[in-house]
Amino acid sequence: MKVRPIAPARLVEELVDRLADARPDRWLRVAVDGAPAAAPDRLADALVDPLRARGRPALRVAAGDFLRPASLRYEQGRTNPDSFYWGWLDEAGLRREVLDPTGPDGTGQVLPSLWNAATDRASRADYVTLPPGGVVIVSGGLLLGGGLPFDLSVHLVLSAAALARRTGDDDAWTLPAYARYADEVAPESFADVVVRMDDPRHPALVEST
Repeated sequence: MKVRPIAPARLVEELVDRLADARPDRWLRVAVDGAPAAAPDRLADALVDPLRARGRPALRVAAGDFLRPASLRYEQGRTNPDSFYWGWLDEAGLRREVLDPTGPDGTGQVLPSLWNAATDRASRADYVTLPPGGVVIVSGGLLLGGGLPFDLSVHLVLSAAALARRTGDDDAWTLPAYARYADEVAPESFADVVVRMDDPRHPALVEST
């Protein structure tokens, strides 16, 4: 294994090259997985326009728009790391509204958001038609290892020290959940692309030798 430093713009270019060439006649379901400190949403957003320029319709979906209602998320308290780890993401909703419609027998009818966590109400978003060959990019944390049917996964990893340093005080209670994820799921061991993000300005690709 080797770690190759890469400029952020070059990282986007290499990921776009890989995604643009994958399954060109079928939908491609991509996870950009990482704690908020690794900025997975920002990287996912950066992929959309270049993919479209390469002829691949692309849609970015935020996992944060597929959370379960507050009554379920906060059943064990608002800052319970075990509940955050197991029970915040509405995996069934994400599968039903995004991943299954872009699977082998899908319709391409994707709901880009399901739940507004700020108002704790349904988002009332309209469905979007993603044609075959389209790429749906789901970004957020704790996405891997739970059986969600992604075709390609990008995992953004930080050392425990960097994650603690870059996580705000208000969210420090989530750190045990990310530590558990690293130990129990070990996404770094099986993700298709692994990027070290201890300093997001200076990412590094982890490559097998």
